[in-house]
Amino acid sequence: MPDQPSLSVGIVAWTYPPEKSGLAVAAREIAQSLAEQGHDVRVLTLDRYGRAMDGSVEVVGAADALTPALEIIRKCPAIGHLAAPLAFRRTIRHEHRRRPFDVIEGTNWYAPLALAAEPGIPLVTRCSSPVAETLEQPDTLRNRLDGMVARWLEAASARGSAGLISNSREHGRKIAALYEAPTPPCAEHALIGLSLAPEFLARARCARFPDPASERIEVLFVGRPELRKGFDAVARATQLLQDQPVDFRLVGVTREDVETATGAPAGASWHCHHRLDQDDLLAAFEGAHVVLCPSRYESFGLVYQEALAFGRVVIACAEDPSAREFVGETDGGMLVGSCEGSAIADMLAKLLADRSLLSTWRDKALAASGRFDRSSLAKQTVAAYRNAIQRSGIGSRSAASS
Repeated sequence: MPDQPSLSVGIVAWTYPPEKSGLAVAAREIAQSLAEQGHDVRVLTLDRYGRAMDGSVEVVGAADALTPALEIIRKCPAIGHLAAPLAFRRTIRHEHRRRPFDVIEGTNWYAPLALAAEPGIPLVTRCSSPVAETLEQPDTLRNRLDGMVARWLEAASARGSAGLISNSREHGRKIAALYEAPTPPCAEHALIGLSLAPEFLARARCARFPDPASERIEVLFVGRPELRKGFDAVARATQLLQDQPVDFRLVGVTREDVETATGAPAGASWHCHHRLDQDDLLAAFEGAHVVLCPSRYESFGLVYQEALAFGRVVIACAEDPSAREFVGETDGGMLVGSCEGSAIADMLAKLLADRSLLSTWRDKALAASGRFDRSSLAKQTVAAYRNAIQRSGIGSRSAASS
């Protein structure tokens, strides 16, 4: 079969690194993986102005399209969800005139592609955690209306896409049910795991495991102070083990977050970092014996893959289907049955009582790692794109010009 022509790809993102959110990191991995395979990739992101290059990837600031009127609309309940999609539509049209796209991908989360339908450009929605799983707000009439509109926009945008991508089996089934879409895996709805950056993997491969017999065990949590991320359980576990030789390093969390969750002053063994740059985050993984990942729900869970790559002891929660798939089924880490502080504390207490378990679970983590890389991400993504292009009946710009 002859080589197929490269594609001109637009990736719509809310944020892009150095922002450390999961969506930002995923956008960079997708963009870089495609660029490494020779595709022309532009990321259209709302967190900046102007344009710049990230290696071979062109990063275009969509904030330029957020007019004063759209900024006002953005603050309004319900209709505010249309402001960003309108800004993205303006940016897409401008970039398409400048250099035509073959396909555009965006996340489902808050539907940035809701108004992006444009003749000649197939849309692909890659599904992260839907807003229904991530919204944590006081139960007010305004918030209920706001959430209802956001959920409707997500579903409408996903159903209007030429293709869907989900990150794991159970996540794909949930998305299919939520958006009344085809159940994966199929041509219309692909299952594609995300990758880890080469520099992350290189550092992980060289990382030595901290001495299991050291006086204190270091436990790392990387996430946000949210119920979905299991932060309430982490905070409770820190309280239950405050007299034990355990140091907790909490990334993405402030001491105020801990004190709010526990109702008590943060202990001396709690090291909180609201943000860490990449080198410091890698150093945090290197220094940890254990990584806590007790999310109640993840669409994929990059932190699972990151912890496994470093060969750290992983403690995750069986409530999350992705944890069951990537941690439980691979026997790469320890699963607590429910996301409760006492369950996490009991698991850590077992590790404290028998330090040989640290080495045992390190070996298991390393054996389970390495399932996802940029090459496989790019190949599977391009296959999904070409399916979407074919179903749309448009044909690729690249193919037409070759």
